[in-house]
Order: sequence, then structure tokens, then C-alpha cells
Amino acid sequence: MGKLDGKVAIVTGATSGIGRRTVEIFVAEGARVVATGRRSDLGKSLQESLGANCLFVTADATNEVDVKGVIDACVSKWGRVDFLFNNAGGPAPVGGIETILVEGFDAAMASLVRSVMLGMKHVAPVMIAQGGGSIVNNGSVAARRAGMSSSMIYSAAKAAVTHLTVCVAMQLGEKNIRVNSISPGAIVTGIFGKALGLPPGEADKAAANVKAAFAANQPIPRAGQPEDIARVAMFLASDDSLFVNGHDIVVDGGLVGGKMWTAHQQGLNGMRQALGLDAV
Repeated sequence: MGKLDGKVAIVTGATSGIGRRTVEIFVAEGARVVATGRRSDLGKSLQESLGANCLFVTADATNEVDVKGVIDACVSKWGRVDFLFNNAGGPAPVGGIETILVEGFDAAMASLVRSVMLGMKHVAPVMIAQGGGSIVNNGSVAARRAGMSSSMIYSAAKAAVTHLTVCVAMQLGEKNIRVNSISPGAIVTGIFGKALGLPPGEADKAAANVKAAFAANQPIPRAGQPEDIARVAMFLASDDSLFVNGHDIVVDGGLVGGKMWTAHQQGLNGMRQALGLDAV
């Protein structure tokens, strides 16, 4: 018996990375899933690999007509939507504030914030009518601390996502709809390469190259993996989280917790030596 038996889910940005792995795990746990994304070839391969419990719909998460079409397709196919994971997103302009082009700023806000708003806007009436549901928005540790992203615009957009999540949770919670966010830390996906200029396909293939660097970022001595996020999404989609609403769950191996113990102790020893004391 799977943890998501009988559940119907929508996952946006499902052609690679966190989204794709989430779809795979959800189907393995008994859910029926509508997966969406812009890269039709990758979406179709996902559908073919998972069989009848996965339907891929080509869609742009920033386009309101497309977003409504995805939700309508899910209701038409399986009669309901129990869970929506607003996972779609992308890189944002890098550099100092004086270098940011308005066009790049607007595109990033559309990709990272408008997409989340549209998903919630159009799934809410369905979930209200059926008596409940769960929505999860993909945030980031970059929303909590400056310098956690290659882009300050990305950080600001994700801060908007996590606060919008809480605002909507206060509204929809009254209708038995839980709204939460997940904030990943250093997860091995193609988004980092895309942010620095690699084409999407190349960025996805090169993602594994950052594993060693990511392993040293936080107390847990390994790089984060897409399934680390997918399994928290599964918890929020399941009935195990029926009383969890309006929260941002950080999945980062301890990255934002503070200074790592070893580095802290090395700093203290340096201070002891500067004061003429013996190092410990």
C-alpha cells in the first residue's frame, strides 16, 4: 500500500530535477499525477516510463490559459485535484542591482512568482468545491538569507513566494486547504548551470559536477538530491500532514542554521592564539 494511494496530484516544472523526481516518487507511492512543463520531449518520456498513472501536459506555468488548462485536464481525467506542487521556476539575472535589466527582472518574477500565484488561483476553486486539498510552493533558502543564490532577484522572488504562501494559507485554510512551501538548500539540479548561462539540456547534464562542492556547504556531509525535496512534498501531499498549514519547511542539511561546528572551533582557536593562549 502506497502513502499516496487514491491521491490525484499536479506537479509543474516536471521535465527535470526536483519536479521529475517528485512525479516518479508520487506514482510509485500510488498517486495519479499530471506532470507539466515546456519541454515536450522530456515530458513524453516521463509519461511513457511511468505508464497510465502519469499524464504529461505541455504548459508554460507563467501563462494563465496554460495553467487553467492543466487543472482542467486533471479534473477531466481523474475528477479532482488533491495536491498541487508549484515547482516550476528558473534562473534570474545575476550581478549587482545597478546591472539588472527590467526585462530580466520581469521575466524572473513571472517564472518564479506569477507561476505560483496562477497555480493557486486556478486550483483553489476546485479544491474548495471538493472540500479540501494541499498546495505546496517551491521556495528556497535564498529567501531567508542574502548570498544564498547567484542572483539577488531570485532571492527576492523566493521571499515573495514564501510570504504569499502564508497569506494564502490563512485564506484557504478556512476551506480545509493546506498551503505550505518547501525551501531547498544546495540540491543537485540544472538550475545552477542555467543561472550561469548554460542551455537547459547542458545544465541538467552538468548538474552532477557540483556534488563535491555542495557536500561541504552544510553539516550533513553530502549534496542534496531531488528526492530529498520530493519526499517532503510527499509528506505534505499525504494525510500525515493534515494539521500542517502556512509553514515553510527548510530542507537544507542545516545550511541556514549558522556557522558549522568545525569552522567555528577553528575560529576560536585562532582567537586563542591571538590572545596568547594555547589552542584546544
